[in-house]
Amino acid sequence: MKKLFIILFINIFLLSLFAKGVKEDEKVVIEYWTHEDANRQVLEDRYAREFMEMNPGVTIIIKRFSSFKMLSLVMNAFLAGEGPTMFNLTSVEAYQFIEGNMVAPVDYQSVGYSSLEELEKAYMDGSLDPCKYDGKLYGLPLEMTNWSIYVNKRILREAGIDPDTEYPRTWEDMVELSKKLVERDSNGILLKRGFDFRYPYYLEAMVPMVEQLGGHLVSEDGTEAIIGKDAWVKWLTFMRDWGPLGLNLGSPTYRNARYLFNLNDGQVAMANTGLYQEARIKSENPLFYESDDWMVIPFPLFKDSVKDVSACYYGQYLMVNSSASKRTQELSWAFIGYLLDHSVEYLEKVNIMQPTHELFRSETYRSMPYSDVFTDDISRGHALYISSCSNELQKLLGEAVESVMLQGIAPETAYYFLKSSAQELLDES
Repeated sequence: MKKLFIILFINIFLLSLFAKGVKEDEKVVIEYWTHEDANRQVLEDRYAREFMEMNPGVTIIIKRFSSFKMLSLVMNAFLAGEGPTMFNLTSVEAYQFIEGNMVAPVDYQSVGYSSLEELEKAYMDGSLDPCKYDGKLYGLPLEMTNWSIYVNKRILREAGIDPDTEYPRTWEDMVELSKKLVERDSNGILLKRGFDFRYPYYLEAMVPMVEQLGGHLVSEDGTEAIIGKDAWVKWLTFMRDWGPLGLNLGSPTYRNARYLFNLNDGQVAMANTGLYQEARIKSENPLFYESDDWMVIPFPLFKDSVKDVSACYYGQYLMVNSSASKRTQELSWAFIGYLLDHSVEYLEKVNIMQPTHELFRSETYRSMPYSDVFTDDISRGHALYISSCSNELQKLLGEAVESVMLQGIAPETAYYFLKSSAQELLDES
C-alpha cells in the first residue's frame, strides 16, 4: 500500500504539472540497461508501459545485453559520460560504481519506504549489504540467486543409476558418477558430460568448495588473502584431476553446462544453476519441464569437509545514475519501486527471487518445484565476497584453475602464485 500511495502521489504531482503545460525539455527519459532474459523481458516491457501510462511525460527505453557484456558496456558508457539512467549489475560488479560515486543513494520515499530501517525490515538479513557504503544504500535487489544442482533423471536411469537414491551427495560421488556418464570421441573431445562447473564464476561456487576444506578467500579483517594452503592445494588438485589433463570430465573450454541442460539431448546430465533455471526450462522445453525427468539436489560437500558450506548467494542490483537530474532520479527510483512491487509475478513467470521476507513466506514460493532445496542451500551458504578487488580476485582464481587444468602447472605452484598475486591485490586495494 505504501508503494501504491507513493506512485499515486507522483501521478497527481505530474498531472498537475501537465495541467499548467509542461515544456518539452521538462519531460523525463529513463534509459534502463539490463541483461537479457526472454521471460523477464515480457514482464518488464509491460511494467514500463504501465508506468508510462500512469506518469505522462515519462519515456522508458529498455536496452538489453548479454550478461557477459553488461559490465564492460556500462563502465565504458559511464567513462564516456553517457551512462544509462538506471541499470542492474551483479553485486560484485556493482561495488565499483558505488565506490566511484557514479550511482545515487536510494530514494526511500520514491521507492515506497519511509527510511532505510523500514526497508531493511522488509528484506532478508544481509541481502542489502552489498550495496551499502558509508552508511548509505545505493541499490536494490532485482533478484537474489543461489545455485544448487539440476539433475537429468532420464540420463542417470539410462546408465543404470537410480536418481532418487544414487544422486551425488559429495564431490567424490560427482566424480564417480561423471566417469560412468561421460562420452568422448577418438580425440578425447567430450561429447557428453555428467557434470561440469560454471567456470567464470569462481567466487560463487568454487570458493565455497575451498571453505568446505577449511580454507578462506580473505581473512575476517580483510588483510590476508588465500588462507589455508592444504585446502587450496587439495581443491586445485581436484580441479586438475577433473580436467582434460586428468580424468577429462570437463573443462573451461566447453560451453557452460547450464545452457545445455534445458535441451535434454544427452549432452549434459547435471548443471549448477539457480531457481530461475526452472522458468527457462519451462519456456525453452515445456515437455521436459512437465516430465519427471529432472530434479534439483543440494550443493555437494567433500567427504572430509570440515564445514558445511553451499554455493554463495548473490544479487542483481538496480541502481540509478548519480549524474541524472534530481527529478529523473526520483522517477527512476519510483519505476524501480514499481518493478519490485511485482515480486510474486517475477517469481511465477521468471522464477527469480527478490529476497523479501514476504516472498519467502508466500505460498507461491513454497509451491515452486524444489524451492525447499534452494532455501536449505541458502541457509548453508553466505553472501558473495564483495570488495573493490572482487573482480580481480575472480580473474586470479580463473587463472589458477586454468593453469592446473589446461597448462599442466602443479597445484602447489598454482597455489603459491595465486596467494602472492591475491595478497598483492589486497594490499593495493
